[in-house]
Amino acid sequence: MRVLVTGGAGFIGSHLVDVLRGRGHEPVVYDVREDPGADVRDPAAVARALAGVDAVCHQAAMVGLGDGVLDAAEYVSRNDLGTAVLLTAMAEAGVRRLVLAGSMVVYGEGRYACPRHGVVRPGPRAVGDLEAGRFEPACPVCGQDLAPGLVGEDAPADPRNVYATTKLAQEHLAAAWARCTGGSAVSLRYHNVYGPGMPRDTPYAGVASFFRSSLARGEAPRVFEDGRQLRDFVHVRDVAAANLAALEAEARGGALTAYNTGSGEPHTVGEMARALASAYGGPEPVVTGAYRLGDVRHITADSSRLRGELGWKPVVGFEDGMAEFARAGMRGA
Repeated sequence: MRVLVTGGAGFIGSHLVDVLRGRGHEPVVYDVREDPGADVRDPAAVARALAGVDAVCHQAAMVGLGDGVLDAAEYVSRNDLGTAVLLTAMAEAGVRRLVLAGSMVVYGEGRYACPRHGVVRPGPRAVGDLEAGRFEPACPVCGQDLAPGLVGEDAPADPRNVYATTKLAQEHLAAAWARCTGGSAVSLRYHNVYGPGMPRDTPYAGVASFFRSSLARGEAPRVFEDGRQLRDFVHVRDVAAANLAALEAEARGGALTAYNTGSGEPHTVGEMARALASAYGGPEPVVTGAYRLGDVRHITADSSRLRGELGWKPVVGFEDGMAEFARAGMRGA
């Protein structure tokens, strides 16, 4: 299979390219890092890149929380306009298979249960609560403490920042393309991806990159809130394998199918920081109590659909993955 990989020179994309080659496929890298003219917003360049292609893995995106709404236009341009241009070119070229780099950020907060009211959906956390160190969302009905759980793909979307909004819009665009063309679209909703080759020293990278960059500078990782926020840290090689599984699965024409892509092992951000610092041999993390308004408290994945329908399973455990990541090289922003 000849596969166009947008963002193929990036963190996840480069691992995906290796996996595709190892499986006997022919990846075609389309990335501004390698060719400044390889912009997904350029219709002519995208059309040329799609020549002879059987499928597309769309990894190219502007990532991270960004700077509130000040860079909203840039996020929308790169993520949503770029996806629209790509899908238009695919429709014209007759390419009918798409795997999209989705994200768990489309959910907003994860799944919560109240002892009295069952599953509930708390709204955005109030600034006053965050300032006072009250980080846990409460039941919107009775105010009691909530128990976090695993979020499934059927949870309503509730993006809480500009980046999350653009990731949800990408899915809607892909679904519209699938309906119009009869194509097959899969969105892999990545949870917190980490591993060798993460970008360093950039505000747009993930929390694992922040901590690893701090350690490389001889500084203690600085953990927001109280460090007890739950995440699902999934290794980049497992994410690349999920893309391969989606590409090789039987196509479902005319619709978009979303799959959570996580390790299935929830850990707190504080646990991750301590594991990484210990493996690196650096200073202990510092819990700061600081917060970002765009952050959510707990979000962990129920990836059973991906396991059951595509036969995928993660193979890199948390401790082994963090030990490798502590020793691995990183790339420039």
